[in-house]
Amino acid sequence: MEWWWGAYLVLGLFVGFFAGLLGIGGGLIIVTALVFMFTHQGFPADRVVHIALGTSLTSIVFTSLSSIRAHQRHGAVRWDIIRRVLVGVVLGTLVGTLFADALPSRYLAIFFTVFVYYSAAQMWLDMRPKASRQLPGRAGMTIGGLGIGVISSLVGAGGGVVSIPLMTLCNVPMRNAVGTSAALGLPIAVAGAVGYLITGIDQTNLPVLTFGYIYLPALAGIVIGTFFTVPYGAKAAHTLPVPMLKKIFGVILFVMATKMLFTLF
Repeated sequence: MEWWWGAYLVLGLFVGFFAGLLGIGGGLIIVTALVFMFTHQGFPADRVVHIALGTSLTSIVFTSLSSIRAHQRHGAVRWDIIRRVLVGVVLGTLVGTLFADALPSRYLAIFFTVFVYYSAAQMWLDMRPKASRQLPGRAGMTIGGLGIGVISSLVGAGGGVVSIPLMTLCNVPMRNAVGTSAALGLPIAVAGAVGYLITGIDQTNLPVLTFGYIYLPALAGIVIGTFFTVPYGAKAAHTLPVPMLKKIFGVILFVMATKMLFTLF
């Protein structure tokens, strides 16, 4: 157990930097790493992805608070966008956790890896939107928020893997998309943590120190680690060139999705 506590802390240090750098809660990295760790710890195979998802989203509650603070200092958060998608995001996240609870771990893993490969390709290819494309109206933003919430809860992420590409496609500057995504991660993470807590609370075959689908030792290690490194990542986000940000994001997603496949299949 002591060795795994150290591994969770190292994961938090690593994820915190990229959470600040890219405006993501680090969920995709956390989930793939936790699935590997939990599998080697002998967690029940039919619930291992669920525990990783629940723990990931709960850790993002804390990561996003630090990341929001760092990006707000640089004036990068578009609060007008947050207000327009908030209701849809929260509802979508809660619905997604209910759906995830009914799925076997293998199906969740397949959905996760396909989505991550798609996101990695999109960011690496640096797809550019038409110059005239703008954010949709309130109805469109609510529908978009529902989609972001559902997908985020199914992949255990704070929404950045969906919201950043969507915002850049609508000509929101990359640094504003990163900062806004960091803020959007908070309501997604809170709703997701509540959902995975409720859906997992009646499970009887979960490891000791698991609360719902939230594994407390991993949560503690990740949160402590991210506390130290998020500010450094946020600072780097405002000094590195935008194309490099996208390519870093794409490479990390591709590597972690491949690792997930090897672990589960």
